[in-house]
Amino acid sequence: MATLTTLATVRQKYEALAPLLHEKAQRRWAACEARALGRGGISLVAAATGLSRPTIHCGLAELNSRPDAIEEADCTRTRIRRPGGGRHRLTTNDRSLLQDLQDLVDPATRGDPMSPLLWTCKSTRHLAEALRTKGHHVSHQTVARLLTESGYNLQANRKTEEGKDHPDRDAQFEHINRRVRSFQRRGQPVVSVDTKKKELIGNYKNPGQEWEPKGQPRRVKSKDFPDKELGKVAPYGVYDQTANEGWVKVGITHDTAEFAVESIRRWWTRMGHQVYPQASALLVTADSGGSNGRRSRLWKVCLQKLADELSLKISVCHFPPGTSKWNKIEHRMFCHITENWRGRPLVSHEVVVNLIGSTRTGTGLRIRAELDTTTYETGIKVTNKELETVRLKTDKFHGEWNYTILPHRK
Repeated sequence: MATLTTLATVRQKYEALAPLLHEKAQRRWAACEARALGRGGISLVAAATGLSRPTIHCGLAELNSRPDAIEEADCTRTRIRRPGGGRHRLTTNDRSLLQDLQDLVDPATRGDPMSPLLWTCKSTRHLAEALRTKGHHVSHQTVARLLTESGYNLQANRKTEEGKDHPDRDAQFEHINRRVRSFQRRGQPVVSVDTKKKELIGNYKNPGQEWEPKGQPRRVKSKDFPDKELGKVAPYGVYDQTANEGWVKVGITHDTAEFAVESIRRWWTRMGHQVYPQASALLVTADSGGSNGRRSRLWKVCLQKLADELSLKISVCHFPPGTSKWNKIEHRMFCHITENWRGRPLVSHEVVVNLIGSTRTGTGLRIRAELDTTTYETGIKVTNKELETVRLKTDKFHGEWNYTILPHRK
């Protein structure tokens, strides 16, 4: 927190002084700030001002020189350039650099709500090497800067070692990406589904902070034993990747396949049908496990009932094992819900529903929520005969991950 405060302070100073200083004075001012901050000061000032580290090092060298040496250097080497002078950015002279970089990461990146599926498992060094083979003279530091400026989050690289890697993991990501784009081009709905972690209901500590009078923190229970009456809730979310809208059904019993499919049904009747009145198909991207798991017989049987009821072809693409945190809904909806209720005890079901429904973002995310008091039983067995009634059409590529359920003809 202190680092963020210092970063903001330095940035405010620089924004106020920069118009009044020429480049020589700017780098010396930045050097003074970095030296005053001590260890890590150069990196912090560089991040706050946008000046490069070599520029700040140059300023430090000038400050450490004798005054007469500084004046001599000013006369012989330093010049105050006209606006637009100096070395231009690579993207100014190399017009195709940014596009080639985006082409490299596009099938395997994540993070932008307006793009269908973006997640990256390629390091900046590998990307720089690939760009050099295309004739671009670029370093991995420049690749990192371009990715940051394009809206990619470095946090994506932290999740590439999740679980045991399947040999076709990347191929499945690319398959999902193609399917999503195909549906969106045809104006068909695409949703990402998942269950958010269960939450205790009651006066329990919730991670995070909120504004309270100084020295008067809210008092909560010291032990997290579930309340026998209030229990827990299981929020199941449906995120519309095209419209950037979400639906969350807050269940109070068990997270089962029936509960998952009912959530999709509620989303369609409350929101989806209004946005896609002419839809003939629906694409669902989901994890490989849990209530919407690829091995769940009940999941497929319930989807068949939904397909028959809505007269929609329902296609499903499961993420490979060990990649559940790469599900689109995690980064475009659930994270914002968690941010919205941080530091607030979830004292009742109504509070949970209201906090979810009030979640908004600067990109226009809109979420609706509803409490579901239905009791969903566990341990329901699906016989082979019941499973045979499902009109299941598997894809050629990993049919256990990718399949379509066709509605029965009426």
